[in-house]
Amino acid sequence: MKRNLAVSRREASQMLLALGLSALSPALYARPEWPGQPIRLVLGWPPGGGADVMARIVSQALNERISQPVLIENRSGASGNIATTQVVRAPPDGYTFLLGPSTQVTANPFLFNMDSSAVNSLEPFAALGRFQLYLILRKDFPAQNLKELIAHAQANPRKVTYASAGPGSPPHLVAEMFLKQADVTALHVPYRGSAAALQAVLAGETDFAIDPGISFPHVHAGNLKLLAITSKERSAAFPNVPTMIEAGLSAMDFDTWICLWAPRQTPPEILKRFSNELREVLGTESVKAQFSKLGGEARYMDGADISQTLHREADAFSTLIKELNLNLA
Repeated sequence: MKRNLAVSRREASQMLLALGLSALSPALYARPEWPGQPIRLVLGWPPGGGADVMARIVSQALNERISQPVLIENRSGASGNIATTQVVRAPPDGYTFLLGPSTQVTANPFLFNMDSSAVNSLEPFAALGRFQLYLILRKDFPAQNLKELIAHAQANPRKVTYASAGPGSPPHLVAEMFLKQADVTALHVPYRGSAAALQAVLAGETDFAIDPGISFPHVHAGNLKLLAITSKERSAAFPNVPTMIEAGLSAMDFDTWICLWAPRQTPPEILKRFSNELREVLGTESVKAQFSKLGGEARYMDGADISQTLHREADAFSTLIKELNLNLA
């Protein structure tokens, strides 16, 4: 008995469509729906810092939107390099991401002589927000604005001192960038963290510092002078304080961006889904208000935009670090 091999035109079309889909998108069938397990955000800093608190605010909001918990894993040490290495070695399955300040990939490779393949193994796909940076001055220093501070430093070379959160920290690098562009010198006095640097200026141990926003109560109380902001735009917290660009330093546009990176080869549909969820969360009034209390700003950027910012920052910091001969390895 002969088998009837004839099929209808409709059946043939359905078969061809199925074959085409399986050939073009094998991962569509092999990959389970994301997320199918808890998501880890690996942070290279201890609990309590600005990036850590930002991460916890966002993770709590995400927990209410997606089917799996978003967990914060603090792996502090080596200025975030331990966390970077852990995420580079993680499988690109959409469940392990690196979260941290932009300098973790724009400055650390040059400060620590890192293998460039580590940073190249990560893909930036979103930014949570930023901390603007502020130049604060001890209250009895004989300058009332940035131009007067620069003039004083020019007239008194290496007699002006500044505190930082430590060698290679964002406040240190931005302070050196300011000095370079203002064509002045000052003596660097490193401390262990921004809080200690702030106390040094308050106590008169040093003259100024670049501050990530923890100085606000002291500025309001009149215990410090706030001279300028290192962003290209003014701060909502101090709308009357000019930017350094307005004071004539045209290239001073540096914020501390809190970014997310994924291991390379993470499926793009996962990054798009996660990025969209982040954008929704960061647009809520609750998250905006909580970031503002930290002195930060909830400001979403997608992978393309944050990549441009990171490339520009890396170019500036790599040149500066070479000029300073700064090596923390």
